[in-house]
Amino acid sequence: MEEQVIAVFKANKRRYGIRRIVKELGHQGVKASPYKVGKALVKNGLKAIQPRSLVPKTTDSRHPYRISPNVHKEKGFPSGVNGTWVGDITYIPMTDGTFRYLSVWMDLYSRKIVGWDLQDHMKESLVIASFKKALTTRTVPESMVIHSDRGGQYAGTIFRKIIDKHKLTQSMSDADNPYDNAHMESYFSRFKAELMEGGAFDNAEDARTEIFELIEMYYNPKRLHSSLGYLSPNNFELNQKAA
Repeated sequence: MEEQVIAVFKANKRRYGIRRIVKELGHQGVKASPYKVGKALVKNGLKAIQPRSLVPKTTDSRHPYRISPNVHKEKGFPSGVNGTWVGDITYIPMTDGTFRYLSVWMDLYSRKIVGWDLQDHMKESLVIASFKKALTTRTVPESMVIHSDRGGQYAGTIFRKIIDKHKLTQSMSDADNPYDNAHMESYFSRFKAELMEGGAFDNAEDARTEIFELIEMYYNPKRLHSSLGYLSPNNFELNQKAA
């Protein structure tokens, strides 16, 4: 099978990563796991080229909206579930050189991803869509802290009206402090390493499907965290309720 992996890789001019090679081999009637394909690539020093070297900027603090104080830093780490939600945006590369943008909200105490959405832009409506999804999955207390960077998506009028409607407390990172939202930065680092193992996505639907599987079928129910006593976010929350 190793020879077939190399053949597919070379035939597609180094543009096929693990995921696409697995699919191509499947079309050829060859059953191969991502692990075995990845092992064959590493053994032969083969690495798929990236579709584009540009790294899009997902935070733009140059906007006319007011900046909320860093309530999260003042209050410190939450003492329970739904004490603080943290949010961020990252980019997902497509094989045609474009990007999709993923907005995520995490319950900081349990590390559970409570809401997410993927769009072809990173406007305020992206953040609102992911936030509304999160609100449908949780019963949130008044004054719960909603923490993010200083991007205009989080400072917009409509998003703030939603926060005010639910009587939540908005919090924003300090200026030029990349470590102020460290938990989300850490999450995205691991998340994208696993999501992008097979290279860029052919289309947004494929990306959305794999993001759903990674978050809803693996990360929340199965991914073990040392900070949670080696429990998954779902099981950690269940234990908290039982206690």
